[in-house]
Amino acid sequence: MAEYSVERIEDKRIENGKTEYYLKWKGYPRTANTWESVEDLQCPDLIASFEKSLIKNKKESMQRLSSALDSHGSAGSKRQKLQEEDDENRTGFKHGLQPSKILGATNSSGQLMFLMKWVGTEHADLVLAKQANVICPQVVIKFYEENLFLYRRC
Repeated sequence: MAEYSVERIEDKRIENGKTEYYLKWKGYPRTANTWESVEDLQCPDLIASFEKSLIKNKKESMQRLSSALDSHGSAGSKRQKLQEEDDENRTGFKHGLQPSKILGATNSSGQLMFLMKWVGTEHADLVLAKQANVICPQVVIKFYEENLFLYRRC
């Protein structure tokens, strides 16, 4: 019987409510990579390391996005005001703000999320795509139309 050993974890997804990891197998080409359920894996150190890298990458992405938003004309006082608003939890759908535009999307948390900019503020929040699809479907459609080239497969 052949021995299979995980070289590294390359991706993660939630499929039918179950966590799966995309594995690169030692001694095999990348074309042999497979999705495997977390319950079937015996590599807790690799999983922990991969999860830490996801968190680190998410923080770095948010910092880059924040810097990009700042470079588009946000003054220091505006940033401070927006931070105060954020501290007071006054953003997002639950506070009745109107969505202006979707700036980006991520699924690093296992669920598709949109970075939503709100009308009347320079602040942006991550919101669940499922929620945005119901509350502001035209904003979601416009985002996909504007970014269609990013999602095409060759």
